[in-house]
Amino acid sequence: MADYDFRPGGSLKFKGGVADGGIVKKKKKSKSRSQVEDSQDRQRQRDKDRLGSEGVEPAAGSASGSNRGSPDLSGKNDKKTDAERRFEEIQRRRLAARVARHARKTHKDRVNELNAKLEALSEHHDIPKVGPG
Repeated sequence: MADYDFRPGGSLKFKGGVADGGIVKKKKKSKSRSQVEDSQDRQRQRDKDRLGSEGVEPAAGSASGSNRGSPDLSGKNDKKTDAERRFEEIQRRRLAARVARHARKTHKDRVNELNAKLEALSEHHDIPKVGPG
């Protein structure tokens, strides 16, 4: 039983602290204000040059990435194949049809449709009662 008598006190310590020769992370050097502004100006100039041939001005905040995963529906791209152009045209038509179909119904109509659908389901889909009452 003497093996179990030792009970160290105090809080736990992390291994590899700075005093023990652990890893010390380097601090990042901050760029001066003028360097940051210069790099932003150069980026804007590159964007204008790139988009200047199309005659389209870049929108402020257009690099937010809100349309990730959806095809680029905005402009013409010379690098696209015929199949890609057809695909995007079909996507545009489907989106327009979906929006038109969705805009026709009011919220009240949608709620009524849902209630009718739920009413047509069998009792197997009912929510069971739990508890007294």
